[in-house]
Amino acid sequence: MNKKCCLITLFILTCIISGAQNVGSSPEYVKALTSEWKGERFPDGRPKVSDVLLERLKNISIEEAWGVLRNRGYQNQYESDWHIINPEVPMTGRVVTAQYMPLRPDLEKYVKDQGKAEGRAQQGGTNSWPIDVLVEGDVYVADSYGKIVDGTLIGDNLGNSIYAKTKRGVIFNGSVRDEEGLSEIEGFNGWIRGSDPSYITQMSLTSINAPIRIGRAVVLPGDVVLAKKFGIIFIPAHLVEDLVITSEVTALRDEFGHQRLREGRYKPGEIDSRWSEEIRKDFLNWLSNYPGKLPMTKEELDNYFKERNW
Repeated sequence: MNKKCCLITLFILTCIISGAQNVGSSPEYVKALTSEWKGERFPDGRPKVSDVLLERLKNISIEEAWGVLRNRGYQNQYESDWHIINPEVPMTGRVVTAQYMPLRPDLEKYVKDQGKAEGRAQQGGTNSWPIDVLVEGDVYVADSYGKIVDGTLIGDNLGNSIYAKTKRGVIFNGSVRDEEGLSEIEGFNGWIRGSDPSYITQMSLTSINAPIRIGRAVVLPGDVVLAKKFGIIFIPAHLVEDLVITSEVTALRDEFGHQRLREGRYKPGEIDSRWSEEIRKDFLNWLSNYPGKLPMTKEELDNYFKERNW
């Protein structure tokens, strides 16, 4: 009987431990959050959007990206009013999320105990844990609830570590310290709410790669970010390819329309409304003789026009 009771107790404890809330989301949870993505994934479950698309995305305007997402029903993916370390340099990448909260001792103890069980570093603060999981092409995105004084998530030491791993930078709904040192890391960039010389205190990490809110934007792990001096767009991974090609074609249509309006070939109302068959044929001919390299392949362009109603 005693042996049976011991086995039951062990079973219950195993269930409790296995059901504990992880600091870092499981790959299965991340896959469930991003189930509409059908391509390659990282071991942590995040969608692996191609480097080629990340590079092409840099040339897309915030307005174009916003318009595509809004037309797809995603109306809460934009946030503005940032302090930017290098405002003239755009940044794209795959999102790793982190959530911070004001420190509560019992919750902090649980997070540290759980982090130890997950094999996370026990030296230093929990603000280093998201950095440990970064890989090249990632952007570290954190919600630290806008805290500036005593809310500095990184300084130049952690900034160097982030850039060494990602060749990117950070987006913090919060602050950093030693912005001068961060600005001297070649290639590093950051969209932040402010900076302060104080050290992080009275705040705690609560999750990695779980859904977070950045201002009015909803952000999931594996989203792709487009960050420019005019704001930030967080793009669901499964929409990136369509957004890029749609935005590229929109930019070409605008270029064509502006040129034809300057030439006086069409009236503004003809360009601003649904195009006639004459304008459509003129545009396709203009594309065929485009005086430069188109941003997309001919196959991509042909597939795009097959599925679009002019």
